[in-house]
Amino acid sequence: QVQLVESGGGLVQAGGSLRLSCAASGRTFSTYGMGWFRQAPGKEREFVAAISWNGYSTYYADSVKGRFTISRDNAKNAVYLRANSLKPEDTAVYYCAAGRPLRAELVAAYDYWGQGTQVTVSS
Repeated sequence: QVQLVESGGGLVQAGGSLRLSCAASGRTFSTYGMGWFRQAPGKEREFVAAISWNGYSTYYADSVKGRFTISRDNAKNAVYLRANSLKPEDTAVYYCAAGRPLRAELVAAYDYWGQGTQVTVSS
């Protein structure tokens, strides 16, 4: 069992940056792949970034590649998403998720989800 709590969201101007954090409980955190997803009003939840259990592999949606960076610290049971050069279209609720996905971009591949943190980017 893994419980996830996101933080770090907020209101930022276009071009600005945020660092989202996801704190995990549970002794098995380091065995899970972690992902960040987002959901804008009226849209489906979409993949943003993912990282393997050991941090060696990372994956990004084309829309955020080169602007966002995912990282993890297994000693602190935490995963992070650094979001730079934010755009208004990045506005959404951001969720972290834990699982052992064969395909990192699939929502259904993750077993545990946080409650989300709101990111709003003003133009």
